[in-house]
Amino acid sequence: MYKIAVIPGDGTGLEQVNEGLKVLRACQEKFNFKIETVDYDLGGERYMRTGEVLPESVLEELKSFDAIFLGAIGHPDVRPGILEKGLLLQLRFELDLYVNLRPVKLFPGVSTPLKDKGPDDIDFVVVRENTEGLYAGAGGFLRKGTAHEVAVQESINTRFGVERCLRYAFEYCRDKRRRRKLTLCGKTNVLTYAFDLWERAFHELGPEFAGVERDYAHVDAICMWMVKNPEWFDVIVTDNIFGDIITDLGAMIQGGMGIAAGGNIHPGRVSMFEPIGGSAPKYTGKGVINPLASICAGAMMLDYLGETEAAGSIENAVAEVCSKKLKSLNAGQMGYSTAEVGDMVAAGL
Repeated sequence: MYKIAVIPGDGTGLEQVNEGLKVLRACQEKFNFKIETVDYDLGGERYMRTGEVLPESVLEELKSFDAIFLGAIGHPDVRPGILEKGLLLQLRFELDLYVNLRPVKLFPGVSTPLKDKGPDDIDFVVVRENTEGLYAGAGGFLRKGTAHEVAVQESINTRFGVERCLRYAFEYCRDKRRRRKLTLCGKTNVLTYAFDLWERAFHELGPEFAGVERDYAHVDAICMWMVKNPEWFDVIVTDNIFGDIITDLGAMIQGGMGIAAGGNIHPGRVSMFEPIGGSAPKYTGKGVINPLASICAGAMMLDYLGETEAAGSIENAVAEVCSKKLKSLNAGQMGYSTAEVGDMVAAGL
């Protein structure tokens, strides 16, 4: 029995989550496990109604679950930053979800903007440090609002935080990937303090993982090669801000936000899984949003919980639907409704 906290969130989040849960419930019958869900109405509507973003009592409850299944956060009537910082970043920091795991995988039948590239070329994973760096919130203003204003944003990188992220990446590369090649993405030629720490820790940990090949590339080169030669990459590990940037590029080359899923992970503790594409409020209630990213997030959650066979079955069913059923991954252009896509994946397990 797995206890799952469900946060549908805003916009099309509920529609996406419903299809993800549909597939998960189909899995529990086939693979002999149970999920028990509890819904939480966190998001824009609750904030506008009560002024609350993430009450302390709810945060404490969330710590007791095996995992959190998130829909989408973002409301057109709530000023940008309130929900993102107050809910998403707060959950990451308060639950210490120090790894952001983002698979970049092109399924058969899905179009990529990269010429002459296919599923064999685009299949890598980004491990992004999730609680430090520029997102730690260190900095401030001096003389704000004047002609002499100064704004400072500091990147915080601790040996503890860097090393545990690197260790997770090494272990993931060794245990989950066939090629076992780990690339550190940094900027050692300019960010000479932060990435000196990253690079030293990377090579000091390396001998513990003798079967893993180590590689390094600057972030700008990573962006170029992700477009030109994505097949070079197996697992990429990087800091918070660079990870945020290159994973969105990764989502585009794997076919778009409609297929991209991610996990916010603390091994052995409650972790959170979500589609990446956002709340897409203009499609709310129309039944046309693509649910595959949410379904893939559910597969990631099952893999994290140890149900690897069920997770693989979902991924295979998604690949089948992409290759033989859908006209497009874009909302309203799939050729099927949101619910019908969920039905097809559940039937294909």
